[in-house]
Amino acid sequence: MVGRKRPLVVITRKLPDPVETRMRELFDARLNVEDRPMTQPELVAAVKEADVLVPTITDHVDAALIAQAGDNLKLIANFGNGVDKIDVAAAAKKGITVTNTPNVLTEDTADMTMALMLAVPRRLAEGANVLTGDKKWAGWSPTWMLGRRIWGKRLGIVGMGRIGTAVARRAKAFGLSIHYHNRHRVLSAVEDELEATYWESLDQMLARMDIISVNCPSTPATFHLLSARRLALLQPSAYIVNTARGDIIDEDSLVKLIQDGKIAGAGLDVYEHEPALNSKLLKLAAKGKVVLLPHMGSATLEGRIDMGEKVIINIRAFFDGHRPPDRVLPLRT
Repeated sequence: MVGRKRPLVVITRKLPDPVETRMRELFDARLNVEDRPMTQPELVAAVKEADVLVPTITDHVDAALIAQAGDNLKLIANFGNGVDKIDVAAAAKKGITVTNTPNVLTEDTADMTMALMLAVPRRLAEGANVLTGDKKWAGWSPTWMLGRRIWGKRLGIVGMGRIGTAVARRAKAFGLSIHYHNRHRVLSAVEDELEATYWESLDQMLARMDIISVNCPSTPATFHLLSARRLALLQPSAYIVNTARGDIIDEDSLVKLIQDGKIAGAGLDVYEHEPALNSKLLKLAAKGKVVLLPHMGSATLEGRIDMGEKVIINIRAFFDGHRPPDRVLPLRT
């Protein structure tokens, strides 16, 4: 891009310093030093003047916002894998390309999924709070803080993509039996490696599992995929872990079933209305029934830098006249 006008790139949140520094070197990059979510008027102002918008999961880039974009806006380079907060179809109609940052958060998210899979049945958060709470720890006892063993249990993975497969590999090493439901059956070589059982029927799988891990993307088709009816199929001893998106689970129904003892517990890193939290979930956490994390499944420095590098590659490719490697196309209806 030497000798050409550098594109104005508006970045909606603070990114790791190495990413921001490189963006400043390459583009006319406008940073969000304060790292607070942009207001809707600020987003409108950004799309009116920017050549490139770099949003994150905290931004709603809907059809109404895209309709107000200026003629200069040609690329929305999402800092994130999911594009559920971006109206890709509306962008395409306006001639705006959308990209994302896939394949860099797989291992980090799978690590966090496995951590929650251990934390909930083994009561790790509850146990840690004993040592930092008001009451003095009375010492070891044979029947105190008993959790549930995960070795030998059945794990049902909802969404056997890259992250689901990475979760399966970790879980197999912990002695779990791997089951999965997916739109398409995975390659036989992967099934053989994981000794995985495929369930065409999600309902049938849910009714037989000890732990459910949600690893599918958020799309109109997966909204409340784990509905009240489906959650009721779970065994009373079953646990749910969700590191994907909150709206895949009917959160109110999940809360009620845990309250009523019809589901053993849950480990959640994402929420249906985040950053707002269901007050009933917080009460369940206080009772040790759920482990709650603040959407940190992919939060590693290495992962965030990798995401930033993908954003930069997509922007450079676009303005060099090439198809960005991580272009997202509208879903066919």
